[in-house]
Amino acid sequence: MKVYYECAPCFMRQAREALDLATDDEQKKMEAMEEIIKLMNQKFKKGASSNDIGTAIHRIIKKITGNDDPYHVEKVRSNEIAQKFLPQITGLLEKDNSLENHVKAAIVGNLIDFAALGVDFDPSKVIMDTMDSPLEINHLSELENDLMNVKTVLYLADNTGEIVFDKLLIKKLREYDVQITLALKEKPILNDACEEDALSAGLDEVAELVTTGTDSVGVVYSQLSPEFKELLDDAELIISKGLGNYEGLTEIDLGDKPVYCLLNSKCSPIARDIGVKERANILLKLN
Repeated sequence: MKVYYECAPCFMRQAREALDLATDDEQKKMEAMEEIIKLMNQKFKKGASSNDIGTAIHRIIKKITGNDDPYHVEKVRSNEIAQKFLPQITGLLEKDNSLENHVKAAIVGNLIDFAALGVDFDPSKVIMDTMDSPLEINHLSELENDLMNVKTVLYLADNTGEIVFDKLLIKKLREYDVQITLALKEKPILNDACEEDALSAGLDEVAELVTTGTDSVGVVYSQLSPEFKELLDDAELIISKGLGNYEGLTEIDLGDKPVYCLLNSKCSPIARDIGVKERANILLKLN
C-alpha cells in the first residue's frame, strides 16, 4: 500500500512512543528523531511504500538506542490480554463452531495492537463488541471453496497476543485437511510475533513455524529471505493477518493464487484503501 497523508503523523507518533519504550536516554532519543525526520523528508512522498518507511524508522530506533525489542513489555501485556479473553472467546466458539466465527475471533485478536493504536489504547474495551460485529467484507464462501481445493496454507502472522486467537482459527482450518505453515518475524519489530512468541503460545502444536528471514514491517518482498520468497511464491493459498501484511501484499505480484486478508480496519488510510468504515471486520480476498 502507498502512503496516505495521515501516515506521516502516525509514523511520528509511533516513533515517539517507540523511543520512549526503547530508552530513557534523552540524547539518544534526539539523535534518533533527527535521523527519522531526515528519512521522512527524503522518503515520505506520494507513491512511497508505507512498509518501507515504517521498517526504516524502527530500524533507526533499534540501532541508535541499542534496544533490539522496544515493545517487549507491550508484547507481554498483549499476551496477558489475550489470555484473559481466551475463555470467553472459546465459549462463544463452542456455541457456534462455524468457520466464520473462528475468522471473527482471529480478527478480534488484531485489535491487540499497541503499535497501530497507541500504547495507551485499551483493547479490552472493544474486544467483545468487535466479536459481535459482522464482517463488513465477507468472502467466506470463497475461502471455504479454496480450502477444499488445496493441501497447504501459508498463514502470515501479525502481532503478539493476536496469535493466541490465530491458534483457534488454525485448528479450525485443519479440519479442511490442509497443512498450515505459520510465518513469523526473524527478529523483533514493533509488537509483531516472532518464533519464540509463537512457541510460548503453543502454535507449534498446530502449524509448522517458519520466519520471513527479516524484521520488516509486514512483508517487504525485497527484504525476505530467499527461502521465504520461495515459500511465498509457491504457496497454494495465503491467509494474511493484520494491517502491515495487507500493506505489504498489495505491493507484491502474487500471481493468481488465492490470498485472503483478515484484519480490522484500525486506521483511516487502511479503511479508505479497502473501501470500508474504520474499525470494520474484514475477510477480503485479494486474488
